Amino acid sequence: MGISRRNLMRLAGASLAAPALSRGGLAQAPQVTLKLHHAAPPIANVHARLLTPWAKKIEEESRGALRIVIFPSMQLGGTPRDLYDQARDGAADLVWTAPGATPDRFPGIETFELPFVAGKRGRTNAEAAQDFYETHLRAEFGETRPIAVLARDGGVIHANRPVMSLGDVRGLRLRPPTRLAGEGLQAAGARPVAAPLSQVGESLANHALDGCIVSWEIAPSIRASELAKFHTGFGSPTFAAVTFVLAMNRARYESLSADFKAVLDANGGRHFAALAGSMFDEQSAIAEEAAGRRGHSVAEFSAHEIGLWRKATEPVTHAWLKRMKDRGLDGERLLAEARRAVAKYEGG
Repeated sequence: MGISRRNLMRLAGASLAAPALSRGGLAQAPQVTLKLHHAAPPIANVHARLLTPWAKKIEEESRGALRIVIFPSMQLGGTPRDLYDQARDGAADLVWTAPGATPDRFPGIETFELPFVAGKRGRTNAEAAQDFYETHLRAEFGETRPIAVLARDGGVIHANRPVMSLGDVRGLRLRPPTRLAGEGLQAAGARPVAAPLSQVGESLANHALDGCIVSWEIAPSIRASELAKFHTGFGSPTFAAVTFVLAMNRARYESLSADFKAVLDANGGRHFAALAGSMFDEQSAIAEEAAGRRGHSVAEFSAHEIGLWRKATEPVTHAWLKRMKDRGLDGERLLAEARRAVAKYEGG
């Protein structure tokens, strides 16, 4: 089940209210092709249900004059850690990447990856992170021209045994989604294991991992919702979320005509964040329901246990605040603003 055309049109409402583009200019403009590079496989929801429909919409609104060709699975070369620099240097026109792939390079957006900052829902986190970027992080991503900055829905523990308390994770080999989530797991007594996302399914199957933390949306693509029989969520705020940026080479963006820029702008920012967040939530609900139908245990930690998790992971936040202070950044302010942004969109 993908994003329906009705949903695409509904989420495009803000752009429909914008001034009409110069249709004559678009019709006469020479065709421009942009290369979009990312690490996810073609079967991933991000590729099939977000970036591909988005690229098609850009082409339709430009009357075929502005095309985006997508290269998944690092087909243009390099590693996921290289993606942002590929956009900066022009090796790709656009990239979809997780800033956390290069730890400490983007300290501000890390605020959303701290334990118990982001919300459970993808739509909440995506719009809150975009809002946060527009207010606080433009300089942090200044080497490129971000089309959107966002965060995914909250991570869930998918394990090969019941995990209903903080004590249940003690000693478990769990793959965290981010560096900060790994620090949080270690503080909780688990054994965080760094592993490429593409290898998680195999590691679960051969018992090299006891589980992982990923959102429901991504769990089927790595077989976590199939191989792990016990799934426990954190509610909201959540233990872990992953941030993303859809970044464009700045010079390439500036070289486009005003009409082409207008098409990209109308489909970027909060519009794109809402589109992505809705897809995350839609696919997460489908995956969670499917696990329940398989007879798996699907649960959430109690309020009491969440309190224990929050207390156990406080040192992670304190250490991050110290690192921010050492870099001359006001981590306390960023943390308060991120929580405020999440609260703003929580009920939306």
